[in-house]
Amino acid sequence: MVPVSFGTTQLLLRSDRAVYWPRERTLFVADLHLEKASFFASHGQPLPPYDSRATLEAVTQAVRETGAERVVTLGDNFHDAEGASRLEETACEMLRALTRTVDWVWITGNHDGPSDADEAANRCGGTLHAELEIGGIVCRHEALPGESRPELSGHWHPKLDVTVRGRRVRRPCAVMAQSDAGPRMVLPAFGTLTGGMDAGDPAIRRALGPAESVEALCAVRDKLVRIPLWRSERCAA
Repeated sequence: MVPVSFGTTQLLLRSDRAVYWPRERTLFVADLHLEKASFFASHGQPLPPYDSRATLEAVTQAVRETGAERVVTLGDNFHDAEGASRLEETACEMLRALTRTVDWVWITGNHDGPSDADEAANRCGGTLHAELEIGGIVCRHEALPGESRPELSGHWHPKLDVTVRGRRVRRPCAVMAQSDAGPRMVLPAFGTLTGGMDAGDPAIRRALGPAESVEALCAVRDKLVRIPLWRSERCAA
């Protein structure tokens, strides 16, 4: 875990793509996309049906390593609106074990249908919110352009795609924007089978606007790697 200054507080960026907030004992994970493999299997593209177990095992490990007392998902918890109904009992019991251990908060996203979200909470525990403010930071699925509060979100699955010394490096990353109103961060997708969008894509920058600067953040070998993606003319002057 590597520390990241986030306004007046400090977050810890983990190499597993989660973010931990020590002051609030809260672990944030975005875009789990549980049951993605079963969705593709139902459409004629068979994949090994263990993605939900692998994702939940990774969440369990992160909770154990951080000592988190609360987990906040940041939307797109299931890959489609029927995902919760397809969740096998083994994976559901893994979720129940987590929701019995921590305060589990489901933030709903664009992939999460209302009935699916309700079924996930009813079968496996946790509470549902469209968005939630914790300690002055608003948590939602998709960054809201013009947001004046510090914000944590998901949705975009940002990844870094750069060439270093002739070698192409691709890895999930967080994207953080700084402005007079405070910091805003898009978390990388946590789910096992999730793809990604180039962190420098203009769509991400628009979602985080207005901003003075935007940068990619990666935790690499217990060090924070920061790569500038965009700076305003005023900031660059």
